This record gives sequence, C-alpha cells and structure tokens, in this order.
Amino acid sequence: MFDRLPEYPWQQLKPFSALAAQHPGGAVDLSVGSPVDPTPKVIQEAFVAGANAPGYPSTAGSLELREAIAEWFARRRAVPGLTADNVMPTIGSKEFISFLPMYLGMGPGDAVVQPEAAYTAYAVGAALVGAECISEDNPDNWPANAKLIWINSPGNPDGKVLDVEFLRRCVERAREIGALLASDECYAELGWDGKWATETIPSILDPRVIEGNLDGVLAIYSLSKQSNLAGYRAAFAAGEAGLVKAIVNLRMHSGMNTPAPVQKAMTAALRDEAHVAVEREVYRKRRDVLLEAVRAYGFEVSNSEAGLYLWATLGEDCWASVQRMAELGIVVVPGTFYGDHSPNHVRFSITATDANIAEAAKRLHEATNLR
Repeated sequence: MFDRLPEYPWQQLKPFSALAAQHPGGAVDLSVGSPVDPTPKVIQEAFVAGANAPGYPSTAGSLELREAIAEWFARRRAVPGLTADNVMPTIGSKEFISFLPMYLGMGPGDAVVQPEAAYTAYAVGAALVGAECISEDNPDNWPANAKLIWINSPGNPDGKVLDVEFLRRCVERAREIGALLASDECYAELGWDGKWATETIPSILDPRVIEGNLDGVLAIYSLSKQSNLAGYRAAFAAGEAGLVKAIVNLRMHSGMNTPAPVQKAMTAALRDEAHVAVEREVYRKRRDVLLEAVRAYGFEVSNSEAGLYLWATLGEDCWASVQRMAELGIVVVPGTFYGDHSPNHVRFSITATDANIAEAAKRLHEATNLR
C-alpha cells in the first residue's frame, strides 16, 4: 500500500537548489508558496487568549467560528444566506482535499477529475482510495464515473480565474453525472489583473452560479495565504448542511479536530479585514517587481491574474528553464509537478521576502543584459 504515491516531487528539486546555492549571493528560493510575513497581532492575541483549552475542541467548530465563516462568505465572497450548519473548520485545506475521496466512500472504478494544471493534493486523494485521476478542464469531457470533480479558482499554479458563466456550466455538468463539485478557492482575496483587481472573484457558492441550490457543491478555503496562518493549519469548507454534517461525523470518529486556540485565531482573522488589505498590498508590490523582471528576461507569463504565483514559459522544456534559473541562483518549480499538460512552464512564487524578490529581479535583469 505504501507504493500508491510516488516520491514527494520537491525531492527532485534538490540538485537545482544545490546549484542555486553556489551562486555568490546564495540561493533565492521562489519554489514554495509558504508565507514569510508575520502573523498579524490581532490573530496572535486571539490565539493566546484561547490558549487555556483543557478540553477537546468541537470537530464541527465552535458556534462563534462557524458564524464568523458564514458572515465572511456574505461580506467578502458575495455568498449570502449561509448559516453555521453550512460550514466547518478543517486542519488546513490540504488535509481535507487529500481525504475527501475517502469521506465520499470512493474506490477503484471511481474517478476524481482535476484541472489540467493541478495542485498535487487532488491526485493524492485519488491515489489514497485507488480511484482513477483524470485531468480535464472541459466539463463536457468529464466522465460519467466521476464521483468528485475539483476546480481551482484562482488556480495553483497558473493563477487562472473561472468566471460565473463557466462555474455555472461546471455545476450543471457535475449534477448531470451525480458528482460532487469541490472548488478550491484559497487565493480568492488576491486578484491582480483586469476586473479581478477590483471585482470579487466568484465562489462556486455564488447565487449567480448555483441559483440558491447548494446540493452537490462544496467550497474549500484556507487562511494560510491571506492571513499568514500556514503554521496554524487554519481552513474551512462550506456547502449543503446535510453534506457538511455527514463529513463532520466521519471526522469526529477519526479525531480530526481543529485545535481550540486555532479556532479562536480563525474567528479573529475572519472578522478583521485590515490585515488582509495590508498583506495584499505587500504581495502586489512584490508581484510588480518580479513580473517586470520575468518578462524582461524573455518569459511569457500565462494567466497569473490572481494568486501568489507567476506561471511562465520560455517555450522550452520546463527542466531546462529550471536549470537556467538555478544557474542564476533562483529556484523555481517545473510545470510537470502539476501534471502532463504543462511541460514548458515553470512557477515563480511571490511569497519570498521583499529583499529576496528584489534580488531575484536584479539577477534576472543582469542576465537579460548579458543575453
């Protein structure tokens, strides 16, 4: 059973990280999406205030937290009408994504559908239950044996945003074949280009998408990015109350409880918008600096209209681009980590410090001038 999953893909980057480290200025690691900025004080204080927690926390989440999640959906995601019964906390989003096929009772003969450029956890979930994993962006091509369909907007790695019309078609098709449509939306507060710089990025739960019917749809969100809470493992899911209740019951049996101090921290994070605005501006400035340098070097940037990454190509094999960047002391991720449909792309992360983003941009500009 231990051979269901291959070696963790980031192990393949070790030789390139070692090469980048030989640069006179050391390596600039733009391969990971882990936040580096401080956790906001308002959240830290709530965590400390909840530190006296001798009893087991509620798997379903405290009423205070669940109400804060529902209020946040109405205020920030244009999704009114959710109640505490429609939402639940999770121990980060990756855990929930990986185990959702198991919660749904999936197994051999079933299919999990993921985007063509896909975050790795979707395939992990399929592998854990022995289901087939299919990469397909066109809803018309989703197979009849699909029991779980993942969409990701804004996308990781490509930063693509799915509009209301496309989301509506996704819902229609998923309901035609009786699959659960799960939408991973954890970068939704980080829109940059076009209308997404000012408009709310649509959720799968948007009334314009589902027309008041929550059946068969589930939204997953994480506070790791917008609130610098990756170390807290703070995330949540929302959908039809009966589905949420059934998943909570399974998680209760297996002890999948979000710690009580983390629930307090999440409540504070969801009710404070100021820190999100501050962090968004930090990322915007970093993105501007890196985007200009990446394009000047010769990369074509695809999508990348939202989120924390630049999805870029030189029109060559992605590993050749990884090698080029490593020689400049910059570590990036090959597109093949995200499926077979992106052999020529690499992913740059904008979650590094201001100093490291500036250093990466400097190296790219210097190399551009020598080309």
